[in-house]
Amino acid sequence: MSKYFGTDGFRGKANVDLKVEHAFKIGRFLGWYYGKEHKARIVIGKDTRLSSYMFECALTAGLTASGADTCIMHVTTTPSVAYIARVDDFDCGIMISASHNPYYDNGIKLINSNGEKMEESVIAEVEKYLDGEFEIPYATEDSIGRAIDYASGRNRYIGYLISLATHSYRGVKIGIDCSNGSTWMIAKSVFDALGADTYVINNEPDGTNINMNCGSTHIEYLQAFVKEKGLDVGFAFDGDADRCIAVDENGDVVDGDKILYVCGSLMKDTGKLGNTKVVTTVMSNIGLYKAFDELGIGYEKTAVGDKYVYENMRANGHLLGGEQSGHIIFGKLATTGDGVLTAIKIMQAILAKKTTLSKLTENLHIYPQLLKNALVKDKDVALNNPEVQAAAKAAEELLGNDGRILLRKSGTEPLVRVMAEAPTDELCAKCVDSILDAIDKAGLLLEVR
Repeated sequence: MSKYFGTDGFRGKANVDLKVEHAFKIGRFLGWYYGKEHKARIVIGKDTRLSSYMFECALTAGLTASGADTCIMHVTTTPSVAYIARVDDFDCGIMISASHNPYYDNGIKLINSNGEKMEESVIAEVEKYLDGEFEIPYATEDSIGRAIDYASGRNRYIGYLISLATHSYRGVKIGIDCSNGSTWMIAKSVFDALGADTYVINNEPDGTNINMNCGSTHIEYLQAFVKEKGLDVGFAFDGDADRCIAVDENGDVVDGDKILYVCGSLMKDTGKLGNTKVVTTVMSNIGLYKAFDELGIGYEKTAVGDKYVYENMRANGHLLGGEQSGHIIFGKLATTGDGVLTAIKIMQAILAKKTTLSKLTENLHIYPQLLKNALVKDKDVALNNPEVQAAAKAAEELLGNDGRILLRKSGTEPLVRVMAEAPTDELCAKCVDSILDAIDKAGLLLEVR
């Protein structure tokens, strides 16, 4: 585990965990690192948080002080930065965002020239520089870098999204929850251009309302909006728009598992899935796997995190992958989860099959799922305790082929996550509580969250 950078960048409370000095030094390193043999070109995007402007200025100062020409996309999405970094031949990209976190948090995500998450080897060098293990020179005279307005990159990305649609949306009533975040100037432009009757909520960012009772993590607001307005479908994004959760015409939630089912089914029907598998994480519902089995669609399971989903897809040539949370990756079209692209692909399924989103998901039975977090003295000791292992095995035997048990430790906290999926909520609770009782009897449980 890196000291500063996790699986989704350097994230923390602005000017407490992630300070403006960190941003400046990250800029200093990247401008120097990529400018050793040529003048570095680096692109920056940001979400709508109050602190994003501060970090944008600090990064730009650091980059130009090390000699890099810095192209500024302003408020845009994470997938747009990944796309532009790749197609416009930048040395790397930087996105300033803490995704679905509250406004007072922020983050710095580093993206390589292929539009992928930065290599761990480069991250390790960034962290050494942050810790003062070495110094780098400043650029002087005409080697100092330039700061360049690059709003045109955002517009080119919008054009790319529009080009991916296979049908006109004329006459379709679409609701969008922009989460007061990165899509507030992008999503409506895309759907309007495709002919939809577009209804938008939470597209008035003020620096402090990003993700606040809105977006993909507060889907209940879009559900109510879709029902109130009688819309055909709704899409909710998170702060930086790398995830999407949909709402069908009845106001029911269509999460990442259901989206994988809808898009995977269409790709198989049209021959676009080929012999590849759909990549999921261990948190995907057993109902999804049973549905894939019925359709003859293969699947892979990775650790939790879109990073691991993409790594599996890239290594094995798979074309579709994602998470329950709405990070969906279309391997031929993007290198990261892209909320607006996901919405376009869902619309493709609806219009190609001339049906509704609820009809597309009606054959997918999602099993009840219960997750509880056990705060423990030592998560490794708790996971490997013989009594705990025996309780988990007994729960698995009780469920047989009609459910599953998942025990995993948190990567950042002293927690053991205990999850059960079963035909009923009561059976889920029985299995989870039996394992928690075993952790407690072993003297390792401090609290259940």
